[in-house]
Amino acid sequence: MTRTAPVVPGPARTALLHVRVFDGRGLTEPRTVVIDGGVVSPRTDTSGARLVDGTGTTLLPGLIDAHVHLHGADTLAALASHGVTTALDMATWPPRLPAPLRRVPHLTDIRSAGTPAVGDGGPHARVPGMSGDAVVRGPRQAGEFVAAQVSAGADYIKIVAEAPGEGGPDRETLDTLVAAARTHGRKTVVHAATTGAYLMALDAGADFITHIPLDRPLDAAEAARMAAQGQACIPTLTMAEGTAAARGVAPAYRNAVRSVAALRDAGVPILAGTDAGTRSGAPFQVEHGASIHRELGLLVAAGLTPAEALRSATVLPARHFGLDDRGSVAPGLRADLLLVDGDPLADIRATRALRHIWCAGVEQVPAP
Repeated sequence: MTRTAPVVPGPARTALLHVRVFDGRGLTEPRTVVIDGGVVSPRTDTSGARLVDGTGTTLLPGLIDAHVHLHGADTLAALASHGVTTALDMATWPPRLPAPLRRVPHLTDIRSAGTPAVGDGGPHARVPGMSGDAVVRGPRQAGEFVAAQVSAGADYIKIVAEAPGEGGPDRETLDTLVAAARTHGRKTVVHAATTGAYLMALDAGADFITHIPLDRPLDAAEAARMAAQGQACIPTLTMAEGTAAARGVAPAYRNAVRSVAALRDAGVPILAGTDAGTRSGAPFQVEHGASIHRELGLLVAAGLTPAEALRSATVLPARHFGLDDRGSVAPGLRADLLLVDGDPLADIRATRALRHIWCAGVEQVPAP
């Protein structure tokens, strides 16, 4: 059944009273925040505004899920109803799908990689419905692939790496894809689910490495190298946990947790992403929207503080993906906001207690 998140009509101005605001590090004292149209107002004048009593609540920036796979407008509705106001699509198909989703009003705002780059012998080349244009057979095709994705509107380039000999783009092709993306002013996100693939992504200098190996934990030297190179990680612990359980190797999830702890200790930026998607062929089905709250809890269990986990889904993805108009609660920024009961810095599960959600100032109905 198609699920929609109804938009709640209301006046152009809304004043949130007595709210504590997550400022990226901690919580402020109770204050007034005014939504004026689609942005946070620099003024706190409440005259003519709808008043919302926020006593006992926390105001958060809208959450950013840094790894999803989109399927339709119902995907955006599900994300919005759980407080995901921005979603970063990490490859979808058919290629025509992202364009209309960019134009859906009043729901989750998206960015997309479009078609991913895959090797001709790897498992992703056999995913049902995968575009034949995704297969990059060598460095000569790498530049053409990147140019085509940029022309199609890709906001960044997604590359699927496999361990050497497992059918992904070889080292030279991967390096060329990363270099071509930089030539076009695009960042690269490299899928790496095994240690061998992870080391290739490190060597190639990808801007982001998404997923986390289950075969062994990353060691301190590898984590330090990633930090020194300025690379960021989107570990998708929700997918790692589910995949390990589905494959009957649940203890292997501890390797993922140890890797995240090592990356955090080394100072690698960690971004919250869930790998939400419902297409067949995935090792585990991750639900859109609700999973971001699971991801935050798993990051805290892996060693991040609640404040660091909140940063991983707000200010950090906004900063690293160049989304300068969001990620914080500040005058002039998009009014992508969540009002939750309780204090998520004391208990990260408070992010699930959604009282109000706004996408660019338009209020959504929270999921039950």
